[in-house]
Amino acid sequence: MREAIKEATRVWLHLTIGAAISLLCYLMVGVALFTALLTLTVIGAGVLPESVLLLRRLACWERRRTAAWTGTPVPEAYLPLEGPLPARVRTAVTDPGTRHDLLWAAAQLLYGLVLWYLSLVLAGPALLVDGVWTGLAGRRPVLLPLIGRLAGLAADWSRALLTPAPSAARDAALAARIEQLTATRAGAIAAHGAELRRIERDLHDGAQARLVALSMRIGLARRAYDSDPVTARKLLDDAQTQAEEALAELRHVVRGIHPPILTDRGLTGAVRALAASSGLETAVSVAGLGDHAQDGPRAPAAVEAAAYFVVAEALTNAAKHSGADRASVSLTREPAALRVRVRDEGRGGAEAGESGGSGLTGMRRRVAALDGTVRLTSPEGGPTVIEVELPCVW
Repeated sequence: MREAIKEATRVWLHLTIGAAISLLCYLMVGVALFTALLTLTVIGAGVLPESVLLLRRLACWERRRTAAWTGTPVPEAYLPLEGPLPARVRTAVTDPGTRHDLLWAAAQLLYGLVLWYLSLVLAGPALLVDGVWTGLAGRRPVLLPLIGRLAGLAADWSRALLTPAPSAARDAALAARIEQLTATRAGAIAAHGAELRRIERDLHDGAQARLVALSMRIGLARRAYDSDPVTARKLLDDAQTQAEEALAELRHVVRGIHPPILTDRGLTGAVRALAASSGLETAVSVAGLGDHAQDGPRAPAAVEAAAYFVVAEALTNAAKHSGADRASVSLTREPAALRVRVRDEGRGGAEAGESGGSGLTGMRRRVAALDGTVRLTSPEGGPTVIEVELPCVW
């Protein structure tokens, strides 16, 4: 009997909250009428998207309540209310999710309060009858479980009214996908612009400056060749040194665009070379990939380049900032993706957001441009783990 009373109390609280939501729905009716009048005057059209957002929040609250009661999530599908005011008003009016929410609010006005009143009516007789039936006869409660059925009925109705139609779910998913692709395209354009500026800066400050100095040295050597051969020879030696330095600068710039080692040795060989030169004790494990460029199928060049730069950035950060002396890199071929995992045994504390440094931001943009995902785990005290998944066709 005690357990039955506890369960009935929990059910009654659930129905009471539903009744409170019904009262809020009454308020939403007034807000809807007020919004409609303002929208008809055109001047107050800006109130419509805000009212729809308020209705969405109320419906989402009921979805969470229903999911918590039944243990099954209630899906939602809304078109994003973004852009200029006319576009937001048009979306608010044409979104099927708005119509679903309005229908639910109208029904909640009735069943939320009616079911709560029924629970009040049943409470007294249930306590009396089940108190005698259970306390004296030792039988299972009869009337108290009926209150639980009322809560289940409310949850079923809310789920039926708030579950979006398949077409609405597809439209919302498509809108979310378009929004995601727009963001990743903007990130890819920003990363491309930053990469071009970096290449221009490296060429201007490095190779170009050395080539200018080289040209000057050769010119001076030509003038001094007949009158002072010793000085001319010294100038030519300096010119040769500067030419070698300019070539090294150009190789560095080329490696930043697309590392030649990827073409020569493949991703596995390139990553092993990175691990060997990282300054850390780095273990490399490979699953499903060949050890050489000629061994087995390879991922597309863009995917290999992204994976290479992810490993390079992660190992560079580990060597510079983590205080680690050991790291590990794993490359795994999956049916439709390439998975990269880099772990270091450092102090941790790397930030996962956009404030996590230009290296991590560039890594995310590069991976997002290929529709991949980046997961960073770095608790204080370590370890730091970067997991990247890059979709590709083998």
